[in-house]
Amino acid sequence: MRLILAGLVWLACASVATAHEVRPAIADLEAGAGSVTLSITMNAETFLAGVNLEGVDDTDATEDSDRVDALRALTPDAIAQAFEAEAERLIQGIAFEADGEALPLGFRAVEPGPVGDIDLPRDTVVTLGAALPEGTRTVSMGWPAELGTLILRQQGPENGYTGYLAGERSGPIEIAGGDAKSGFGVFAEYIPVGFDHIVPKGLDHILFVLGLFFLSSRLGTLIWQVSAFTLAHTVTLALGALGYVSVPAAIVEPIIAASIVYVAVENILSDKLHRWRPVVIFVFGLLHGLGFASVLGEFGLPEGQFVPALLGFNLGVEFGQLTVIAIAFAIVWMAQRADAGLVDARSGQIAYGTSALVFLGLGWALSVPAFEAAVGISAGAAFVPLAVLCFCCALAVINADDGPAYRRFVAVPASAAIACVGAIWFIQRVFFWS
Repeated sequence: MRLILAGLVWLACASVATAHEVRPAIADLEAGAGSVTLSITMNAETFLAGVNLEGVDDTDATEDSDRVDALRALTPDAIAQAFEAEAERLIQGIAFEADGEALPLGFRAVEPGPVGDIDLPRDTVVTLGAALPEGTRTVSMGWPAELGTLILRQQGPENGYTGYLAGERSGPIEIAGGDAKSGFGVFAEYIPVGFDHIVPKGLDHILFVLGLFFLSSRLGTLIWQVSAFTLAHTVTLALGALGYVSVPAAIVEPIIAASIVYVAVENILSDKLHRWRPVVIFVFGLLHGLGFASVLGEFGLPEGQFVPALLGFNLGVEFGQLTVIAIAFAIVWMAQRADAGLVDARSGQIAYGTSALVFLGLGWALSVPAFEAAVGISAGAAFVPLAVLCFCCALAVINADDGPAYRRFVAVPASAAIACVGAIWFIQRVFFWS
């Protein structure tokens, strides 16, 4: 039990240490009446520090994280002055064209946000613009990969363009509109956004789903819980994305942490699905849905394609949750079967011992900045808990002859570890949230 506790607490510490998230930049494009304006909401500090954001979700994964933190501590006036001196570098990186011909943009203004928590990105609005040649029908732009991901949104026309750029060009954008993607195209585009929010970025949601999983090995028990959770977060995801419900993150995030503690502690106290548990999970699911909505709000929903985008994001979230459950089931399956006398102890020891060594090897071999930059979590934090879980499953197989061992050696220790992680997050989010 101490092994799995240590492994998941290490995972919690690793997630806290990598809290310097990078959000995508958002550009609003207005073209017409002889001019074009590009208003970009971006992380000015990472740009000024010269951080290469290609594939990076967290600035702690870069060599310039201290420089970024120092810039985040500067006053808005100081950031504005520094940005004005570097604005030409941004302009040179943006390949803007009008009817296929290069159109140099000019710097108009920069508006940094106030100083806040230096662990979190500060929004800075940069305005660029240029005069459009008479008769221009289309514009296009390219966004350099080293500046991360850009969400480009055309303002004005009813069927305006919306797209994601990261090292590629937008293609021609009709000034009069008509470049909006089909409903199916938007639906498909938002599925990976939802999946990515669970795997690998949604560690708190992953632990909550695992808390549901470890209550009982019965499939019916899991289905009841996941159904209640899915229904609840779908409701508040839609209401939150529509703007009908808005609860501050300072309230939502501690309750999400508390929900992790609740389901994990109840797993330790009972292995049965009591009548109140689906109701409680439904309530917690409502709060998780608001967390999903806040992430979706950062990306922005295309006008006129709200429903397809929302459905795609939600389906991506469900795929992410099912992936977590599938991985957990694949690991513990043999330990569960051992309780029924269907697995030979020696075969189980070999399978779990080999799996644990493989996970430890991956944690060591992939401990490079490139892995953390691509996945958003260190290789050790990703694979060591899986190795520890394999060791616990091996113990369950070895002791299966002494009575049901899966709950004693796997479900209860895993739930205790999850509860400890949730408690750490709860304390952090209540007393250190800013």
